[in-house]
Amino acid sequence: MDVNELFHHETLFTIPLGKLNIPVTDTVVVLWFISLVIILFSVWLVRPKKFTKVPKGRQLVAETFINVFGNILKGNIGEKNYKRFIPYYGTVFLFLIFANTAGLFNFIPSAELIGHWTGHIPEKWIQLEPPTSDLNIPLTLALMSIGLLPMAAIRFKGIKGFLKNFLHPTPIMLPFNVLDYVTRTMSLSLRLFGNIFAAVVVLDLLYIGSVFLKPIVPIASAFFDIFDAGLQAYIFIFLSSVYVAEAIHEEED
Repeated sequence: MDVNELFHHETLFTIPLGKLNIPVTDTVVVLWFISLVIILFSVWLVRPKKFTKVPKGRQLVAETFINVFGNILKGNIGEKNYKRFIPYYGTVFLFLIFANTAGLFNFIPSAELIGHWTGHIPEKWIQLEPPTSDLNIPLTLALMSIGLLPMAAIRFKGIKGFLKNFLHPTPIMLPFNVLDYVTRTMSLSLRLFGNIFAAVVVLDLLYIGSVFLKPIVPIASAFFDIFDAGLQAYIFIFLSSVYVAEAIHEEED
């Protein structure tokens, strides 16, 4: 297996836009599919036939998710303001769960592995992989989450309070506080990308070394994907909310 091939994402087709041809890769197509699933799932979840004081069915699922997720944010951001951030972080969390678990479809071996087993590489072979194994996706999520920090600081502390953060605890820390935005973006994106990409590599290696244990590998990979998907989504949300708490900490004090 050539690991370098895992960094390459095939362009399925292009969208003409004037003189530009916008390439649409396999990652983008998977993102469209995940977005559609999340939209349909969310509409179904919050549109019960009748809301009741004692929740049941889909209403119970929705309220349980909000309560559990809200408790996570409450512990980091604080009881006063955590509800304002539930829509954003809840959406990112759902996206990461669906995106990371796209690796469940890796029980369909890649074309290269089919060739390794049979000696014949299929010409057309579609395999779904987690979009977060493409560095562009974790980087975009990290930029969105770090971009939330100045907006939250300005919202709760004003522009003066936001600029004052760069001088905390002393003015000499100004360049380091500015650099902190860059390092946090790199940390969030590379941590998520590294763990998901490593999972893809490990599972491919399992496929290569499991010619006689192929029926067992899908079960092991499913367990690994579900566990790793939830863990990485939680870590991303936890760290992002801690950063927001630091940005608005004076308001909480």
